Amino acid sequence: MMGRIARAACERELELARAAHRAGELDIAFRHLERAHILGQRVTGLHVRSHVAMLGVGWQRRDTREIVGQCVRILAAALFSRIWVPTGNTGGANVSALRPIRVPSDLQAILDANDGCDRNDPGSTRI
Repeated sequence: MMGRIARAACERELELARAAHRAGELDIAFRHLERAHILGQRVTGLHVRSHVAMLGVGWQRRDTREIVGQCVRILAAALFSRIWVPTGNTGGANVSALRPIRVPSDLQAILDANDGCDRNDPGSTRI
């Protein structure tokens, strides 16, 4: 599980991606999905949601590489999110699914604030 701050930030990125997608701003939508992926990749549901949304953008773009890459990543996210993920990986087919990437400083601050999750939230546990 993850803390409330990181979960809220991830959900916000997913919402911003949906809004950009609805507006036809696919590059902006994808950027928000990459940020959501970084924040949520250790939580299976959020991880899968980010890849499903990336698949939607790939489909809209008619980007075969992204479509195939996301289909593989959806399966991997469902199976491996709680076991191992490459920290900071943005989730797009333009990078290796196994490559760790430096986390942007604003997202790292959110993740650091949730190190060990929210200590006052009994439903939250350390990853």
